[in-house]
Amino acid sequence: MTDEIRDADGCEDFESLEESGLHEAAEEPEDPEALTEDTADAEAGDGEAESAEEPDAAEKALQEANDKYMRLFAEFDNFRKRTAKEKSETYQDAVAKTVLELLPAVDSFERAMESPCTDEAYRSGMEKIYQQMTSILSKLGVEEIPALNEPFDPKVHNAIRQIEDENFGESTVCQVYQKGYRLGDRIIRCAMVSVAN
Repeated sequence: MTDEIRDADGCEDFESLEESGLHEAAEEPEDPEALTEDTADAEAGDGEAESAEEPDAAEKALQEANDKYMRLFAEFDNFRKRTAKEKSETYQDAVAKTVLELLPAVDSFERAMESPCTDEAYRSGMEKIYQQMTSILSKLGVEEIPALNEPFDPKVHNAIRQIEDENFGESTVCQVYQKGYRLGDRIIRCAMVSVAN
């Protein structure tokens, strides 16, 4: 190859070839690996811009998903509480209605026990049945509303008569005609009473 170059340019050795400047034209093109690295750097610069946008979009999507989850969780928690409250209220409504229907029978037993009776066995049986009924009411959470000698309270007492009696204080319940009952804070039936003074 040196001979061909020497023949073409008339140079006798490689040093003279360098002086003539022909060796520059014969140089190989740039290193392909270097070109690949430059291209990769340029692409990496574009990728950094894209990757900077991708985390922002991913964080935004994550935040939106988290917000949706928190709203859904709050809605479910409210639904659970509302359902539990409705269930409790429904149970109390059912108990209150059932007890209200049974109270006339309880009143009848009380009046029967107040009546004079010569048959002790009969009276003892009536007392046992009455105790069973009051025990059932107690297990259901039903309580008698205190009335006799208590200050009159229009929320729990139904005054059907007012009398003058010096033995009782002002606005005091002096007689109970029908007992009142409550279930927790719910009034099943107000006590029917007479109020003194």
